Amino acid sequence: MSLIRKQGRFSPTIPSVFDDFFDRELFNWGNNNFSSTSTTVPSVNIKENMDNFVVELAAPGMKKEDFEVSLDGNLLTISSQRRQEDEKRESGYTRREFSYQSFQRSFSLPKDVVDEDQIRATYKDGLLHLTIPKKEEAKRLAPRRIEIQ
Repeated sequence: MSLIRKQGRFSPTIPSVFDDFFDRELFNWGNNNFSSTSTTVPSVNIKENMDNFVVELAAPGMKKEDFEVSLDGNLLTISSQRRQEDEKRESGYTRREFSYQSFQRSFSLPKDVVDEDQIRATYKDGLLHLTIPKKEEAKRLAPRRIEIQ
């Protein structure tokens, strides 16, 4: 079987695994948890049930004061910015270390569905947990039987 290249890509008959292979960084196989600046972005789980949306963001080593959570219309934004400075003076030398860490994740929620006044957030054991209740009129009703006449 011969491979045909078209403008730097294999033909559509060859699985995209070849394209993925040539587009990846050599030593970064499938690690999609880094931003374009090579900083980590916390992983997020989003679940929906009849009454709520639940957002869980993994951010170990942080404090609840490090987070800012906002809802603007239907755009939920979770962000954090931390700055740490350390200076040591010993025997004629000074060592100063700086550390800056920030991220921002935004998610679009369905319009006119969220009860904004009842959103709750907690942070425990490295997990930021948001419960976003739905408005009563947006909750799914239980299935009902329809009689055939």
